Amino acid sequence: MTEPGFLETLNSLFGGAMTTLIGAFTGRLMYHSGEVKLGRRRFFGKELLWEIPVAIGMAIIGEAVASHFDLGQPVRTGLVATLAYLGPRGAEALMTAWLCRKK
Repeated sequence: MTEPGFLETLNSLFGGAMTTLIGAFTGRLMYHSGEVKLGRRRFFGKELLWEIPVAIGMAIIGEAVASHFDLGQPVRTGLVATLAYLGPRGAEALMTAWLCRKK
């Protein structure tokens, strides 16, 4: 019998919705940390508060995309974290590039 992975453990402890939110907040925290490292933000600044609605919004969008493609829970959480890291502008750029690609 195999041991459950990290996401399966989070999912069993907190449930799918909380695991999705943890993934979204982790993605936004990774983005925020990169901005801090580049000197564009302070770590504990008002910008950190703006990341909360972005994380929640990107979690909703990521869940919708994952549901559309019928993805399982570990992949679903990874997709949410990735989209949260990209944020609305990054997701828009990714979607535009995908929709405008040459066939």
